[in-house]
Amino acid sequence: MWQDILPQVMQFVEPSQQSVKDSIWLVRRCTKPERKEFQKISMATAIGFAIMGFVGFLVNLFHIPINYIIVGGSIPF
Repeated sequence: MWQDILPQVMQFVEPSQQSVKDSIWLVRRCTKPERKEFQKISMATAIGFAIMGFVGFLVNLFHIPINYIIVGGSIPF
């Protein structure tokens, strides 16, 4: 009875074991970034946020007047 079920159970368990082993290997390999590396990543992220905000502002700036010209009505400012 158990001999029939065991291969099916192992077929389900083996990928899970491999996933756990890979996850443990990844966590052990990860290191905390040094101060200089962290500052570089933070600066790149801040510049990316600023660029995306500026692009969003420009799209909004041009979209509102064009939308009111197409749809009609008065400009709300």
